[in-house]
Amino acid sequence: MAISSLVKGRRPGPLPHGERNPGDRPGIQQSVPMKQPRETNMRSIVIALAFTASMISAALAQTSSAQPPLAQAWPTHAVRLIVNFPPGGAADLLARLIGQSLSETFGQPVVVENKAGANGNLGGDAVARSAPDGYTLLMSSGSMVAINPHIYATMPFDPAKDIVPVASVARVPFYLVVRVDNPAQDLNALIGDLKANPGKRNFGSPGVGSSPHLAAELLKKMTGTDAVHVPYRGAAPALNDLLGGQLDFLFDPGIAIEHVKAGRLRAIAIGSPQRSHQLPDVPTLAELGLTGFDADAVFGVYAPAGTPSDIVARLNAEINRALATDALKERIMAVGNVPAAMSPEAFGERASEDSKRFGSLIRERGITAGSN
Repeated sequence: MAISSLVKGRRPGPLPHGERNPGDRPGIQQSVPMKQPRETNMRSIVIALAFTASMISAALAQTSSAQPPLAQAWPTHAVRLIVNFPPGGAADLLARLIGQSLSETFGQPVVVENKAGANGNLGGDAVARSAPDGYTLLMSSGSMVAINPHIYATMPFDPAKDIVPVASVARVPFYLVVRVDNPAQDLNALIGDLKANPGKRNFGSPGVGSSPHLAAELLKKMTGTDAVHVPYRGAAPALNDLLGGQLDFLFDPGIAIEHVKAGRLRAIAIGSPQRSHQLPDVPTLAELGLTGFDADAVFGVYAPAGTPSDIVARLNAEINRALATDALKERIMAVGNVPAAMSPEAFGERASEDSKRFGSLIRERGITAGSN
């Protein structure tokens, strides 16, 4: 006899009239499944969540790998390369050489724009105020970063905070040059003439506190001489006045080399630790007795602070790659400069060293933006 057929000791059989089997009552299921233990349900939930998380992670990874780094997508249009000195000077020449190379590499125009004034501060400020997106860059001498903060009581921007070093381009030595009709055709004669005529001779520079200006101040300090400083808004205008007879001498950043070779000017020394490959017969000032004389400047590219690091890294890599090519090396060396590839960090450290070195000279000589 089946157990299910026993109800309160009764035998199975027909139910009294009107009664129903409890399993036949409306709303009551005939078969009710057993509840799963709680831990079984939790395990299922955990497995489901883990599976979902893995699917999301895979999808994100696939999306990330499909999107190129920012530097690979940049640039998509023209890049401005601002030069903070007039056309024809060392910064301008280097900017056009680098701009052409970058344009060929990126497949986008690199437009060189001259914005001169205040010894490079106007152009520097324009870049510092630009969007940090890699589309506005600056080509400058090291003077704007290493020297200007020492000679200006206030500046429109902070070179240490508002711009970042991207890549050095060239080490620029300065050549002490005179006209061929100047009786002083060597250093000793020039020093003798300056001592015999204190304050009666003059020299030009691209501006107060510019590297050529400080080179001349260092010469005056080390030789105990005096001469009147005539500041210009760039190296090219100063060179034009030397050729025209309005100046007695100047320290030139290399743009006078063609005039030296043509016999219109004479280079009597170079203010660099090494001789120039372009003018190998011209001695250094250290060789001529001014031990330790070094007025070299480093010219390079800067960007607004906040420019993405991968764009800065790509620019540095492309500029360094270009500087390693024979074609660009020869063109930079043709104007008396020396290619000088560096990392952004090394470039920044060089500016800090120059700031310390020239800062002491500026304070000692009492040079300010309002002085000559």
